[in-house]
Amino acid sequence: MEYLIKAKENLRIALLSFEQECYNACANRAYFAVFQAAVAALLHNGITRGRYDHKWVQSEFNEKMIKRRKVYPGRIKPYLMEMQTIRNIADYEHHTVSKKDAADQLLKAQEMIGLTEKEIEQ
Repeated sequence: MEYLIKAKENLRIALLSFEQECYNACANRAYFAVFQAAVAALLHNGITRGRYDHKWVQSEFNEKMIKRRKVYPGRIKPYLMEMQTIRNIADYEHHTVSKKDAADQLLKAQEMIGLTEKEIEQ
């Protein structure tokens, strides 16, 4: 699945960025890893759209994959929105992402990709 491959690639870059103390880049790539994992999950479950914008993916993933179908645990419901907020700070704000926030982004991305891999490989 192409989107899962992209998600894993972005996670690798997020980890490298964190190791190099590039916390803004880490937060950005970790968010996109989770976003692409969510797209992979939606596609795997037959939920498609021509263009995968952030709002639609967040809404569809939370509604269909967590709330209705219960494929993913409820604890990850806020991940996409919270991570996009940190990513927006990294990309568009005057201040920078902290080491702690970058580490949190990485943990969430690792969890989401692990869950998505497990679900897709079943």
